[in-house]
Order: sequence, then C-alpha cells, then structure tokens
Amino acid sequence: MSVNIGTDQELLLENGYLNIEIDPALDIFYEIEKLKKEKNAVILAHYYQEPDIQDIADYVGDSLGLAQKAEKTNADIIVFAGVHFMAETAKILNPEKKVLLPDLNAGCSLSDSCPPDLFKLFKEKYPHHLVISYINCSAGIKALSDIICTSSNAKAIVDSLPKDQEIIFAPDKNLGAYINKTSGRNMLLWNGACMVHEIFSLEKILRLKERNPEAKIIAHPECEEAILRIADFIGSTTELLKHTEVSEFSIFIVVTEAGIIHKMQICSPYKTFISAPPDNACACNNCPHMKLNTLEKLYLCMKHELPEITMNEKLRIAAKKPIDKMLELSRSFGLGV
Repeated sequence: MSVNIGTDQELLLENGYLNIEIDPALDIFYEIEKLKKEKNAVILAHYYQEPDIQDIADYVGDSLGLAQKAEKTNADIIVFAGVHFMAETAKILNPEKKVLLPDLNAGCSLSDSCPPDLFKLFKEKYPHHLVISYINCSAGIKALSDIICTSSNAKAIVDSLPKDQEIIFAPDKNLGAYINKTSGRNMLLWNGACMVHEIFSLEKILRLKERNPEAKIIAHPECEEAILRIADFIGSTTELLKHTEVSEFSIFIVVTEAGIIHKMQICSPYKTFISAPPDNACACNNCPHMKLNTLEKLYLCMKHELPEITMNEKLRIAAKKPIDKMLELSRSFGLGV
C-alpha cells in the first residue's frame, strides 16, 4: 500500500495521517457533510469505528456489506473509515475512483499474520488445493486466492464446492476451524488470528454470565473454540446485530469488538448489551487499529484528499478475480444488501 502525495503537501503527512491543527470551534460534522456534497464523496464505515464516525457515514456495515457498497457506488471519492485491507478492497473494485483512508496505520493483526511471500510457499506445497481466503487479508493474499469470503458467507461458499475438493483456508484459523466443524470439512488452515477475538477471557465471561444469568452470549466466529462452545449464538458482525434485533431476549454478552454495541443500542434501545471482558488488565476490547481513525482525521482526509490508496495494476487485477467470485456467489446465495 502506498500514499499518493503532491510534493507541496509532503510535510502535511506525518506518521501515516494528516497532522494539521483544526480550529476547535469548527463544526466538523457540518464540514464533513459539506465536503461530501462538494466532492461527490461517500463515507463507508465499519461497525467497529467510533460512534461519531458511524453516525456521519453514508453506510455502516461488515466486510461483505462494505465490499458490496464499494462495488456499487457512483461516488467519485470513497472515504474508507476502516482498516487498510478494506480500503484496498475498495480500490481493487474501483480503480478509476479516488480511495482515501484517514490513517494509513489502521492495519489489521489478522492480515499481518499472513505475509504473501510465506503464504505463497505454503500454497505451493498443496497444488491441488483450492484457496479460500477471508477478506481480512492483504491484496497480495487475495491475488494468491481462488475465492474470497467473509464471515457472513464463508460457510455458504464452502458448502457450494464439491465435497471432495481439497481446500486451503486462510488466514484465520479460528474461523476456518468453525467452518470445518459446521460444514463437516477438513480444510487445511493457515495459522493466523485476530488479536481482538483471541484476547477474550473464557473465565471472565463465565463469571459475567453467573452475575447475569438471563444474558445470552453472542460471539463472532473469529473467537477461539472454547468461547464458541459457550455461545448461545454465533455469527458475523451483521448477523449478531440482526439476531439482537429479532431475539425475544433483552440482555446480551457481546463477544466481538465493542464498536458494534453502538449500532446495537440504536437498533434495540430497550435492550442491554454487555461487552465481553478480555484476558488483560484493560476493561475494553477495542481494536487498536480500527480506533486509529478519528473524526478529525476523517475531516482532514476529505479536505486534502490524503492519504490516498494506490495499487499496482497487475496486483489489482489478480486480487479482483477472487473478490468478483465472492460477490457473484453472494448474489446467488441471496446475500445482497
């Protein structure tokens, strides 16, 4: 991933984002709305972003929904309030559009756990295996894949393939193990994981459940198996949100990144959502990469149209094929947004 910066603006970019002082009296919400209209820009935000960014975004969703929105947008500028693999995906699908990311340091521990050079060597050992990669990976990994998936559609994609088809699943071993268990497959798993979803404490969650016996435990399949075994419901971020809306129960222990609770509270204001505790001294379970984006960085990013995501065209074309396959399959499964 690289940054497209004019020579007269190089000094504006510091440590991966625009470090410019903002007038404290400035109405940033108003200014962002004005910039969206002036520049024909769209803001796509993940559920794990801070509440202010979710509220100002044109669309808030999970990885599948964001990829679908990026594919369909008519905007000239896509501002991605998320992490770098999401902005990369938007650029892969929209080479003619300007794609911006408020902070280039907004990476992903799961994506980082699967370097393309090492994965290429791993893949070469199993020439007859089809490669299905979770969308939380770099463009380099996407280019080495046959099909991309998200937690929303992973099982449906795996189930659509012949039973005798050998599969490599990357990079998330926990999601891969969950799909193996629910589909009866024996996919070969790359040993990667998300730092947020691996940090939850089983012991602390069980204690929390003891204090709130009426609460239902809902968990993302990126969590470790021990956590998933005690969950009352397992699903993607969007599936967790929808489940809490339709469920007859009113108290939930939410075992995923805490940012989703903002949307849950909006959709179900009379229900109670308890963030599951991690296995550390901190009482939070926020993704440090997601939270690097701030409303101030978002405003400066839109105003100066920096940092911009650029990509080698050969890499982009190779990475687009498995994404297109995912979007095609998702439409056939009725997983449109």
